[in-house]
Order: sequence, then structure tokens, then C-alpha cells
Amino acid sequence: MESLLDGLGSPLHVVLPEIFEENIAALRTTLSDVGVDADILFAKKANKADCYVRSAARLGIGVDVASTPELVGALSGGVPGERIGVSGPEKDDTLHGLAVQQGCLVAVDSLSELRRLAETATRARRQVRVLLRSRVASQLRSRFGMTAEDLHVAIGLCPELAEFVKLCGFSVHLVGYSTSERSTAARELIDHCVDARRRGSPAARLVNIGGGLPVRYVDPGCWDEFNQRNEPAHYHANKEFRDFYPYGGQSATAALREIMTSPADGGQSLAGWAAHHGIRFMVEPGRAALDQAGFTIFRVQQVDDRRDADDYAIVTVAGSSFSVSEQWFNSDYLPDPLLLAGDPAVEEVFPACVAGSTCLENDLVTWRKVGFPRPVRRGDHLVYLNTAGYQMDSNESPFHDAPLPLKVVVRLGTGGSPPRWRLDRIRADTE
Repeated sequence: MESLLDGLGSPLHVVLPEIFEENIAALRTTLSDVGVDADILFAKKANKADCYVRSAARLGIGVDVASTPELVGALSGGVPGERIGVSGPEKDDTLHGLAVQQGCLVAVDSLSELRRLAETATRARRQVRVLLRSRVASQLRSRFGMTAEDLHVAIGLCPELAEFVKLCGFSVHLVGYSTSERSTAARELIDHCVDARRRGSPAARLVNIGGGLPVRYVDPGCWDEFNQRNEPAHYHANKEFRDFYPYGGQSATAALREIMTSPADGGQSLAGWAAHHGIRFMVEPGRAALDQAGFTIFRVQQVDDRRDADDYAIVTVAGSSFSVSEQWFNSDYLPDPLLLAGDPAVEEVFPACVAGSTCLENDLVTWRKVGFPRPVRRGDHLVYLNTAGYQMDSNESPFHDAPLPLKVVVRLGTGGSPPRWRLDRIRADTE
């Protein structure tokens, strides 16, 4: 890996599509175990790497996109239009037009968008498949989805537009990782499907519960202990964080199982209730599909040892916090980076935070003072594990005219051969 970093620059993202494929297989097994009829769509926003889309095409799953470039990327990666879901609020006419032409399933966010999409489909003389996105009772203040009143109007409008609009079901956008909230929302959407079929849309049989499947980064006991002991003194400049990703929560498969086996009406589970009404589910894992499917390497550029005055050092890496950033506002990416090299002759705890090499005061890759097992030196390498899910490129920026970090696709060798690597490129040749 050091030779790759020398040749390709720091930071460097390493992506592992085989792990992605294993995660999808585990989700499929869980759905099968609980008797759920479901489609899996990889949420492309979680990582821009082309290799994951190619894996999705190879596995026969779909991709969820929310922009024209994402849709083009999914198509060029080999995913057919009928397996692509198009989400996002108030999509523009270009995205609508391409989605109609390619036969995608479009999640409609408002009455105005429904009417605009119908006009696009009419001009193209093609029928477009749609989901109506509902603003469910538990999150009425969300900026996504239709109110109950607008949804009622939209359901009534779809039969009038049936020549060019085919209502296939309903979707939801939920903030957070509550399994009970997601299962309750799913029951609401099932009721909407039943209502829509009664009102003239017989194809309304899909319920898209979105993503929101958690990833367990650490043992729950370790996570509980961290939260009990956490305080501002553990961070550079006594930084105070009020919210973190639930690093020690459920696994994605456990959460999915809990959602689908939760009690529903008629004494049945949600899975059983859906089957009773002829409902097929859709789920859109992003972070969960990418669990352990990539990591990020930084080269240490400088070490400012302030232990005499401040009891910790500041390790500056070649790169910035834009390349490993937790998506929760005012938060820190908590998993400890691994130190490659260091001073092998000295075994002592070396407390240090990790800073980026930009001129921004708050450019900290890790605000927390990490207890490295030995002193960190210039030229060492820090490895941040499990960064494929949103960390790698959601916030990347060419600040200071720095090039965006490259991604290297690594696949295991077969028959004792060494692993193979290549640069990830949009529309690259098939692996």
C-alpha cells in the first residue's frame, strides 16, 4: 500500500467491491429468511466509485440515484433503467426526461412534480413508473414528501394520468435509524397502496422504506463506555460535540430483520401483512452496503509534539478533513486510525489529534486525542478503516487547488495470485 501511496498521492481511497458484494448477499439472505419479497437498490450517493455500480449490475440489484450524472453513471455501469430508482426533491426536467426515456422508477415528491413529470412523459409518448413519496406521521416537519392532503389529491390524479403515468406504489424519506419508526412508516405506505388500488391504480404494490440501515463500527459495550466517559477535554481545543453516528448500534441485517418481523395489523408481522396485501418492498442501503468495503490512507507530513504544554501532539497529514468526514453536523469521525510504522524502538502511548494540511483552523481529520501505541513520525501512514460509506467523497473539495484523491479498486487474487488493483474510473473497462 505504501508504494501505491507514493505513486498516487495522499490521501488515497482504497475500495473493495468484493466486500460490497458480500454485504448485498447478507441483506438478500436476511430478506429471504424472513420471507420478504423485496428489491435492493444501492444508494449511489453513499460513494461515487464506479466499481460498486458495476458490482450492482453483476449482482442484478438496482441503484438509487438523485441527479443526472448519477443516473448516467448507473446506466454506463451496466444497470438497466428499469432497475434504477430516481429520488431527490423536485427533480429538474433533464433528470425527468432521461428517467422517462430509460424506464426508471421515479419517486415523486410533490403535486407540482407529478404534473411536470406527466407533461414530460406525455411529450415523450412513454408511460413513466412512479412512487408517491409520503411525509409520514412521525416526521411531519420533513422537507421531503407530500402531506396527507396532497397525497390524497395525487392518488386521485394518477388514474386521470394513467396513459402516461403508472402509479406503482409509495416511498418515504426518514431521518435516523429507528427500526420501529421505519416499520410504522411501512405500514402507513401499505395502507396507501390499498387505498390507491381502490381508487383506480391497480399497480400500486411497491413500498420503498428507503435506507437508514445502521452499520456497527465497534462493539456496543465499547460504545456505551465511550459515551459515559466522553468530555470536551478529550478533543483538540476542548471541542464539544453534541451528536455522533451510533457507531455501536445494530448491524444492518439485524435492523432489517427487526423491521420486517415487527408486529403489524391482524396479528401478523410486517412481512406477513405486506404479503397479505400483495406488497413488494424496496430497500435502499448506502452505508450498510459499503460496510468495510473501503478504507483511506494518509501520509504523515509533520508532527508537532506539544506534550510538554498540552499533553498531546498534533499530527498533520497530507490531505484534509474533506476526505474523511462524518455527515452528521458538528461531529467527528470516531474510529481510531491505524498507525503504520511509527518508532518501533519506543512502546508508549502517544496522544495526538490528526489535522489536515490546509490553512483552515478547523481542518481536523480527527479532533479526538487518539492514543497511538508509539510515537508518530513524519513519513508514517495513517489508515482510516470503513470509510466507503459517505466518508470518502461526500465533502471532498479541491480547496487550495489540490486534486481530489484517487480511488484504487482492489480485488483479491485467485489460485494464490496476489491481489489486483486498478484506478477506479467512470465508464472504465469491465473488470
